[in-house]
Amino acid sequence: MTTNRFARRIAIEVAGWGLVLIGIAAIFLPGPGLLSLFAGLAILSQQYEWAERRVRPVEVMALKSAAQSVQTWPRILASVTGALALAAVGVFWGIGTDVPEWWPLADKWWLVGGWGTGATLIGSSLIALATIVYSFRRFRGVEDPEAEAVRVSTPEDD
Repeated sequence: MTTNRFARRIAIEVAGWGLVLIGIAAIFLPGPGLLSLFAGLAILSQQYEWAERRVRPVEVMALKSAAQSVQTWPRILASVTGALALAAVGVFWGIGTDVPEWWPLADKWWLVGGWGTGATLIGSSLIALATIVYSFRRFRGVEDPEAEAVRVSTPEDD
């Protein structure tokens, strides 16, 4: 095994397993947990057959969902509104406010995380907006969006 191949394999392992661990943590913490988990599996699928078998059906379902999400203007507007609302919550969380009188817990538990959590929410909204733009450009106006999603997700060498 050459040095370049060995370094590539180590980089794939570290990046893939790192994203899987971050994804698992972010399922319980604020952040794009499922997206990170899927990204880690997608990276590991370059190295492992078991990861590829798990990534392929999720990829097809995600692309079908993306294709369906941009077929009507109400869906597009709802998606963009949700992503922008998430960014607004991130800014609100980062700036922080005084603890309201109705807050039943100790003051230290109001908006825990500060800008770390706020930045994660803003990052998640940017990922959502990028996904909406991709879906719009790729699937809007296509005659059969679900078939196009399957076509896009199928590797050319299969």
